[in-house]
Amino acid sequence: MQETLPQDDWSHYGRPLFDDPKSRALSRVGVVDIGSNSVRLVVFDGAARSPAYFFNEKILCGLGAGMNETGLLNPEGKQRALVALKRFQCLADGMSLAPLTVVATAAMREAKDGPAFRKQIEDETGLKVWVIDGVEEARLSAQGVLLGWPGSFGLICDIGGSSMELAEIHDGEVGRRISSSLGPLKLRDIDGGQPARLAEIKSVMKDLVAHMGAQRDRLFLVGGSWRALAKVDMQRRNYPLHVLHEYRMSAEAVTKTIAYLNDNDSEELRKTCGISSTRWELLPYAAEVLGELLDNFNPKDIAISSYGIREGMLYEQMSGELRHRDPLIEACRFAEAKDARIPGFGKRLYDFVKPLFPNADIPRRRLFKAACLLHDVSWRAHPDYRAEICFDNATRANLGGLKHSERVFLGIALLHRYRNKREGTHFEELFDLLDQEDQLEAEILGKALRFGAMLWMEKLTKEEAHLRWDPEQRRLTLRLSENAALLYGEVTEARFNTLAATLSADQHQMEIV
Repeated sequence: MQETLPQDDWSHYGRPLFDDPKSRALSRVGVVDIGSNSVRLVVFDGAARSPAYFFNEKILCGLGAGMNETGLLNPEGKQRALVALKRFQCLADGMSLAPLTVVATAAMREAKDGPAFRKQIEDETGLKVWVIDGVEEARLSAQGVLLGWPGSFGLICDIGGSSMELAEIHDGEVGRRISSSLGPLKLRDIDGGQPARLAEIKSVMKDLVAHMGAQRDRLFLVGGSWRALAKVDMQRRNYPLHVLHEYRMSAEAVTKTIAYLNDNDSEELRKTCGISSTRWELLPYAAEVLGELLDNFNPKDIAISSYGIREGMLYEQMSGELRHRDPLIEACRFAEAKDARIPGFGKRLYDFVKPLFPNADIPRRRLFKAACLLHDVSWRAHPDYRAEICFDNATRANLGGLKHSERVFLGIALLHRYRNKREGTHFEELFDLLDQEDQLEAEILGKALRFGAMLWMEKLTKEEAHLRWDPEQRRLTLRLSENAALLYGEVTEARFNTLAATLSADQHQMEIV
């Protein structure tokens, strides 16, 4: 994530998108993706730059199954897809959505009966279906990744049932892109077993490499087969945070996971990982493609993206100004405006706690801002559970632009907003995703929020209340105006003492100025 304006200028994030008339049309948007394997409706809602999934339903229809042999869409899949689309249109009417945006990909564009089925859908549902080519599919998938990672560099690999698309992204733009036939439904139908499949994969991969050139940045994996493989990798590693978006793997890990997939009881592993039998059947073919992809492109690391073509369709509707907003901060500002008792206090709280972290870099200050915006959004929860709910929301919520370690940092900070100790919670296995130094910094931030929240006033300015931290002298000073000093009661003092102890301050004092 790049930040080019002054590093302490809160106005970099501008006015929240949900207050901007230009973005109100994005407040609830429905998109449908008719793929070769599945048909899905997603309704986005919330902050336009970082939308929540208001509704998300998928039907595994298998439209592309058997196309290699017949050249036609799977008849049973067509029937299932039509029933699903009629349901989706009915749901859209019930939600008072603007017309659904519907795109169809490889199976519909390649099948001989694709045009006829498109017309049938439009006649029976009233939906307008856009059948897009592979290069456009690659562009939309890449835009979906940019929704969650503005300014990223890397190679997008989106695998569907009947095709696989590649696209490069750099500095918020989509570059070269290409579509291929390396979809697991097609690979499954190749005669000659694994030797024939691998020969086909290697042959196609040569063409992909020739078109895309060297790609040594991050590899972003988009698509259900990749997410299924990530679930298996999590199971193999006994990974504690089951959030697929931004899950990281190395090429070595992928190799181990493919071996793990082959060495274990297939049905038992499928059930343990919670993967549908339809998806599981295609996983070995996708794994063969990924192995060859890694050998040819040698990315520096691998990230799973839950954002793809559907999110790319939403991104398509955003202005350039909206696209460059930070998805994390926008989501947090939306949450504060909707749920906090004093919306806007988060910014003032950030200004108050900032002096405690004089050496924090830009990515870390971004997390501080997010924590300050979220510090009061769970106040309706029962007091005995607020800390746990805050941690759970931060680590598992649909927030874009967050690595897993950053989720845990944010979770620990918000946990300490309501609780002095984090021992004894059922989240302890997640803490190890963050090193001890970062855990301590998150704890300091959380206890600063816990203390700062006691100075609950309309204008928490530097003149009213100011923290000063001298790390060399280990001295913490709180300066309060006479008006603000009225808020410095017994509980406030106790929280100030706790903050000083967590900082290992040798001296701490409150001054009235």
